[in-house]
Amino acid sequence: MLYVAVRAARKAGDFIARSFDERSDLNIQQKKDRDFVTEVDKKAENIIISEIKRHYPDHGIVAEESESVHANASIQWHIDPLDGTTNFIHGYPHFAVSISAWRDGKPMLAVVHDPMKDETFEAQRGNGAFLNRRRLRVTEVNQVGHAIFASGLPPYRRDTHLDDFMKRMDACMRQAEGYRRGGSAALDLAYVAAGRLDAYWESGLCSWDIAAGILLVQEAGGIVTDLDGAKVDLDKGDVLCANAHLHRQFTALLKV
Repeated sequence: MLYVAVRAARKAGDFIARSFDERSDLNIQQKKDRDFVTEVDKKAENIIISEIKRHYPDHGIVAEESESVHANASIQWHIDPLDGTTNFIHGYPHFAVSISAWRDGKPMLAVVHDPMKDETFEAQRGNGAFLNRRRLRVTEVNQVGHAIFASGLPPYRRDTHLDDFMKRMDACMRQAEGYRRGGSAALDLAYVAAGRLDAYWESGLCSWDIAAGILLVQEAGGIVTDLDGAKVDLDKGDVLCANAHLHRQFTALLKV
């Protein structure tokens, strides 16, 4: 299954990379406030779904641009064909394909593929996390004051989430060494797994934004919870991840 996921991600990524220099011809649609989709998203998703269905026709699929299928199946694939569409539209080369499979509510495998850097992050439950076949570990930084963290403006429910976001950002910015805003939740999670970021938190995301990254961080030795330290609810979409030391410290900072 991991091989199928990697192949699907790389096929979709190749198509996205070829399309990057033809953005001026894109038909861009706004699904809702600050949430855009292009024909590249849709075509990339079709590539992924076709690959998965060819091998696993009875599995469930939860994808950003398509209707869910086989909702009662024990194995569910969570697919974001282009996480970072706004970056893609603006010509900012930081976005990824995100694919994961979950069985009975637990992650089995994950792939996050960055087509512009040709970086493929992958993980299988119990077998570790890897970047282009190199094993990953989260950072060993143990003080917030020495940590670089990532987050992002609430992407979908900004009217109800913004005040809490600003309070949390204020608390973190006063303590942390630095802040990064990438614009792709999948890559932010992958970067924590790779030790490029020390921590990442965000709220109000969708399952396909975070489903793959959760397993990447866990298999790289990190802790992943919601913002209160409880188990992540994919439907709620709140996530905090870091190593064990920083996770406790960021959990305290994020209380509002």
